[in-house]
Parts: sequence; C-alpha cells; structure tokens
Amino acid sequence: MPFADSDGVRLYYEEAGDGPAVVFAHELASDLRQWRGQVSVLSRRFRCIAYNARGYPPSDVPKVDNAYDHLRFVADIGAIQRHLGLEQSYLVGWSMGAYAALLFALQTPGRVKGLVLSGVGSGSPPAEIDGFRADMAALSALYRERGAEAGAEHIAAGPNRQPLRLRHPRRWAEWRSDLRGHSAPGMARVCRNYQGRRPSLYDFADGLARLEVPTLLILGDQDAPCAEASQFLADAIPGAEIQLFPAAGHAPNLEDAPRFNRAVGAFIDGIERWAKA
Repeated sequence: MPFADSDGVRLYYEEAGDGPAVVFAHELASDLRQWRGQVSVLSRRFRCIAYNARGYPPSDVPKVDNAYDHLRFVADIGAIQRHLGLEQSYLVGWSMGAYAALLFALQTPGRVKGLVLSGVGSGSPPAEIDGFRADMAALSALYRERGAEAGAEHIAAGPNRQPLRLRHPRRWAEWRSDLRGHSAPGMARVCRNYQGRRPSLYDFADGLARLEVPTLLILGDQDAPCAEASQFLADAIPGAEIQLFPAAGHAPNLEDAPRFNRAVGAFIDGIERWAKA
C-alpha cells in the first residue's frame, strides 16, 4: 500500500492518470472510496490523487487529541504534495476536506493552481457555530460510547443525506456501509477536535479577500447547512464562482457524478488554457 508521511502519521493514497495533478480531500463521513467516481473519469486527462485523512484506515489513527487539530489536516495536504514531488496541484475538497483545502490555499497560495470546494462551510455562520460545535461533541460521544455503526446511522439519517438515498439507493447503501466500517476512535477524535474546535471560515474574511487562487464552489440546493457559508465564500473570494446542483444534498459528487465531473474538468481546463495563452 502507498503511504505518505505527515510528521510521523502515515496517509494512505491512491493515484491514477497523467497530466495536471489533482488532489482530492474527502468529507467527515466518507473516505477516498467516495472519490472513485471522479478519479475513474478525470484520470483520463489528469493525474488524480485521493487520500484517506488521518483517523481513516488504512491511514494511521493517532491516539492523542492534538493529532486531530484542524491545522494538522491542512498540513497533510502539503505532505501529500511533497511525497509525490508536486510543486503545485489543483485541490478538490468536500466539506471537511474543503475546509482544509481552503486553509491550505490561504497559507500557501503558490502551491495551489485552483480550488474546487464542494459542500463547504457547515457550522461557520456566526449564528450556527455554537450549535454545530455542540452537535460535533455529541457525535463524538456517540462514536466513543456506542461505536461506528451507531455513529453511521445517525449521520445517514441527516436531512442533507436523503437526496442521495432517494436518487441512488444502492449508492447510498454502499456509502453507509463504508461509513459503518470507519474507525470509531478515529471518528470520535475527528468530530471532537477538528470538526468541533475549528475556527469559523468567517474568521478568515481578510485573507479570503486577498486570495488569488481560482475558486469554484459547488453546492447542492438541498444542502441547507452549507448554503449561507458557500455564498459568503463566493462573495468573499475574488472571482469565485458558485454552481448550484439541483435536487442535490451534501454529496453532489455521488448524487450527480457526471455533472460534478464535467464541472471540475471544465474548471481545470479553463485554468490550463489561460496559463498557456
């Protein structure tokens, strides 16, 4: 199995294809398997790298809380790039992964050719952050006390997960099955630390206004927890574009994979054409 080292934590990754490099960072309730519908298509034109975050086997599952600080997840993107010898790459992030990708671009904009942020920003609006943190603490406790199956069932019952269930029942069942197999200690620590203690994206307003990385935001029209923050980012980042996916919840890449793949491919192609002009 291929692993990249990130300050002593091994990160499992898969890659396919040649061309401009694209790194995929997954959400809380998924892993690199949920990117395979993108990698299988986009790797015909790009070098696609998907990895499992720390806490998601076969990546390492550290046993201490400070290994799950949000900045560790940001640094993990750099570790993937360094391991693969990438001076730059495109970043495609989903929810938790989108948060890390955006902060990586804010910290090291020269390392990022373009950003695709899908389902980003839940819990960031000022009126929602306290409730979000309480929810993440409760979910952490559920994973810790009752295990991965109970945590998975709680997540799968969420309103913004139902569009996938209704549109692609088999795909939803496969996703839920994968989620039930996650590490309960890993999920508990991710929820408690990264998710439950990360700053609001609104705290980075000044940096976002200076960000010069091309940015595409993807939002399902039934993903209410991400709607306000996605619009905030679209307004805050110069030149950012937002695409609304109809009849989609928190997983546009699974719910409408062809449209998602076209959107990502066209976004990257546009940047590559501009760079060669």
